[in-house]
Amino acid sequence: MEARKQPEAMTPPDQQRLADTISRARAGSLEAWGELYRQFAPPIFRFCRRTMPAREDAEDATTEIFMKLREKIGQYDSGRPFQAWLYKVAANHCWDMLRRRRIRQDLETEGVEDMPLEHPDPSQLQKMLEESSNKDVRDALAKLPSRSRMALVLRYYSDMSYDDIADAIGVRRNFVGVVLLRARHQLREALSGEQAAGMAAGESL
Repeated sequence: MEARKQPEAMTPPDQQRLADTISRARAGSLEAWGELYRQFAPPIFRFCRRTMPAREDAEDATTEIFMKLREKIGQYDSGRPFQAWLYKVAANHCWDMLRRRRIRQDLETEGVEDMPLEHPDPSQLQKMLEESSNKDVRDALAKLPSRSRMALVLRYYSDMSYDDIADAIGVRRNFVGVVLLRARHQLREALSGEQAAGMAAGESL
């Protein structure tokens, strides 16, 4: 899974406008909160859609994340990128939802020390991703254990650091790379199943 959909870079004027909007939101401006919601709700929903098992869960999570944002905005350190902080809030919230609903598997990191350190064929997964529809990728992600799915989305769609991923999914930092390796293997297998199902459906028509 080599290519990443990184958050769009902001120009200095955009960054200044965002800083002004955050400052006004902290001061209680409803207009500023509306601006933040319009700008960041779509990417946060896409993030939630990839981490949660159903669209309705993603919609609920997006609403709840922005409610939580209003509570936590005073904790935001303006010295770090707002998008990185917001994605961390979103990741923590989604992970809490998964835990509360007992989707998380307690043994998801069992045996991570024994996983191979080399991906057998990184180009194969990349080719499968390029040949798969967005729906197939979402369906494949939905089949992964919660921690694997969350790790992939945080790293390859939200471009979060290993330290932030470790904090969000509850593993030591030196295990993050191995969790991602396992997740890539699992995604490749899930995509193979989706493609096989699609071929079978086409043959039955």
